[in-house]
Amino acid sequence: MSLERVSGDEQGGVTDVLLAEPRGFCAGVDRAIEIVERAIRKFGAPIYVRHEIVHNTYVVNDLKTKGAIFIEDLADVPPGATLVFSAHGVSRAVRDEARARGFSVFDATCPLVTKVHVEVAKLHKEGFDFIMIGHKGHPEVEGTMGQLSEGIHLVEDVKDVERLQIGQPERLAVVTQTTLSVDDAAEILAAVKKRFPQVREPKQQDICYATQNRQDAVKVLAPQVDVLVVVGSPTSSNSTRLRELAERLGTPAYMVDSAEELQPQWFDGHGRVGLTAGASAPELLVQQVIDRLRALGAVSVRKITGVQENVQFPLPLGLGDKSMRGFE
Repeated sequence: MSLERVSGDEQGGVTDVLLAEPRGFCAGVDRAIEIVERAIRKFGAPIYVRHEIVHNTYVVNDLKTKGAIFIEDLADVPPGATLVFSAHGVSRAVRDEARARGFSVFDATCPLVTKVHVEVAKLHKEGFDFIMIGHKGHPEVEGTMGQLSEGIHLVEDVKDVERLQIGQPERLAVVTQTTLSVDDAAEILAAVKKRFPQVREPKQQDICYATQNRQDAVKVLAPQVDVLVVVGSPTSSNSTRLRELAERLGTPAYMVDSAEELQPQWFDGHGRVGLTAGASAPELLVQQVIDRLRALGAVSVRKITGVQENVQFPLPLGLGDKSMRGFE
């Protein structure tokens, strides 16, 4: 579908809404939420979850009402309790502590993050050091870097690459946070390869399919609209990247946790509104935003053509369909 950007001055306010495709929940988020819900149904409340299961305020609050308790320190979990690791993954130290405390653990780490952890462990045994491209303090980065006690270096931008001091550049591999901007990661990776030509890259890029697909959809959507709204929480890395990408493409963009955060003045002179959602944002919130945009004057809501996702990840042993008979 090819559309030219409408002059909002002629429109006054919202007239059209274009929906990104795909948007919202990915397979890893679906799986993580289902793990918590099934654990509550099978073992009873409360179920303890280390860190927010996914970075979305609505999802976390909904699970709290069902019996989930979110903690950061395992010392806050009582003996014998059931514990779930979040979709972002955890360090080896956290796994060891959970084992030592005797918790019954279900791991909701996204399988695409686990793939990175496995790659790090495998190459470390072969004597490799690592560069990790990612954001300092993000739980996924802490979990991946925490697979090793030493020999892994975080870079957030090209300047960090220039400052690196690597002892054995001939035995060096690179891994990436799965929720980064594809374009930013490519720029940093190019700097890594220029400085360390022998660096070993993953066989498949670490940025997950859902992150890439949602960014690709914004690249198609942003030039066709006057303003873009991203549904996602401030702590969501992949949602924030969608907003930044739209702005880089020259389209004003805003990120909202709920429809109540929409400001009518954002749409003054902006007739055509684009709408997408980060991989941890439920479709319910998208529909509420659509309702709010209709109240602000939108008369047309249309999807753009995009990739259809059909990825599914299996549940951990003990929470699969057969184990849940009698608890549904």
